[in-house]
Amino acid sequence: MRQGKPIEDGHRRAYQVNEAAAAYRLSRSTLYKLIAAGTLRSAKVGGRRLIPVEAIEALLVVNDR
Repeated sequence: MRQGKPIEDGHRRAYQVNEAAAAYRLSRSTLYKLIAAGTLRSAKVGGRRLIPVEAIEALLVVNDR
């Protein structure tokens, strides 16, 4: 997969921070603040920070109430 090209089939399991920011229209700093606060799960893999799709979806559901 080329970097920055979204997966169109809906089977994406995780986003890099930049991708999640673009996909959910949030700033990178907001995502990093949520990660630091323990509100948003993420994993460091090599030099990349990955955010599982289900973690960001769960965050949106919780904050929608």
